[in-house]
Amino acid sequence: MAFKINVSHAGKTYKAEVEGEDLVGTMIGDKIEGSLISGDLAGYEIEITGTSDKAGFPGLPDVKGPQLKRVLLSYGRGMHKKPKKEGRKPVATPRGLRLRKTVRGNEISANTVQINSKVIKEGHKKFHDLLPKKEAAAETPKVA
Repeated sequence: MAFKINVSHAGKTYKAEVEGEDLVGTMIGDKIEGSLISGDLAGYEIEITGTSDKAGFPGLPDVKGPQLKRVLLSYGRGMHKKPKKEGRKPVATPRGLRLRKTVRGNEISANTVQINSKVIKEGHKKFHDLLPKKEAAAETPKVA
């Protein structure tokens, strides 16, 4: 199984693809070593901030385990559009409109495809040195 891992630091993102089962069983909020992701990230300490599965369901830190679950959400994490009264049936509560949505648990499993993370402690190599360099665009006149 392959995980697509996004490691962000200071507004920049390092992207890696990892084959293996070293990350299976870790949870959102856990801190891992950067060497599990890539040899370039040796010495880095990385915190897992979120996941997404093969169907696009987000992983929520409040839902325990690796399974899918239907939870009642308000606007915010896991739901980016405010529920409207027409269409899907929202639940009216004293805290406003909420909507039942399907989410994945906080544990990384074989169904997880994408893992989002952030740098807690930087290693020997600077983070901006790990990013791919933008090649200088050669100025060529465009022919009309």
